Amino acid sequence: MRRDLKGYFGAEPAPCWPDDARLAVSFVVNVEEGAELSIGDGDERNESRYESVEEVKGAPDPCMESHFGYGPRQGYKRIADAFDAYGVKATFSTCGRAAERTPWLMRDAVSRGHEVSCHGWRWETHAGWDVDKERAVIAKTHAALTEIAGVAPVGWHTRSATSPHTRALLIEHGGFTYDSNAYDDDIPYMEGAHVVLPYAFDTNDMRFSPGGGFVQARDFSDYVIAGFDRLYAEGATAARMMSIGLHLRIIGRPARIGGLETVLAHIAAKPGVWIAPRRDIARHWAAQHGETT
Repeated sequence: MRRDLKGYFGAEPAPCWPDDARLAVSFVVNVEEGAELSIGDGDERNESRYESVEEVKGAPDPCMESHFGYGPRQGYKRIADAFDAYGVKATFSTCGRAAERTPWLMRDAVSRGHEVSCHGWRWETHAGWDVDKERAVIAKTHAALTEIAGVAPVGWHTRSATSPHTRALLIEHGGFTYDSNAYDDDIPYMEGAHVVLPYAFDTNDMRFSPGGGFVQARDFSDYVIAGFDRLYAEGATAARMMSIGLHLRIIGRPARIGGLETVLAHIAAKPGVWIAPRRDIARHWAAQHGETT
């Protein structure tokens, strides 16, 4: 009975975005490079999920490490420049260990007006963690990003599954106003005074991974634009938010970045769209909807 499968059914909130926008759009750039599991970095195993499909067990994997290294070395600048060209401010959802290894990237993102939020310490699920371990990791990640980025993060997103305690620990910490640990709606919702901003794995460049369905840049842009157009139409009568997930090492590749540029051009041509970092969307939603559930 703990699962809410009804949501806003039969009582969807009316449009409420600034300047009568029909749709809020959130671009999320996941910064995980250097935080993926790596025996070479002293972790218990190597990361196995990526375009490199041969998993190395029991030994360092320089192939996987090099794949991840492409993100900060080349991918970041292409993505940041594309955002600059369209005046877009995004959320850089960042692992603490990745921030430690790319402080220059964090500072550059903040200087361009982007939000830096928390994506765990290492790039890993929290499922099965005990409360004390998770509390410590949340605090460590928040403190590191505050120091490195120079701005205290207010958002959190765990890779894949959370523990049953994650949201309560974020609220207990006191530094977080929202989390994105949900995939169940196109509308934000409240947990007391805490905002839940649902995320999405379909409008996400992760689908360029083997078996994910995206091959050409246009596969990404066609799918994301189809989602945008539908939500934009529905936004005439009900509140709608769209999340577009990106990764430095994935959409930042030369043959894929055009897909992001096509999406940005399409959205920019539509009136009544509010593109904003997640912190701003959460702040606005909380102001409009208080402590409703």
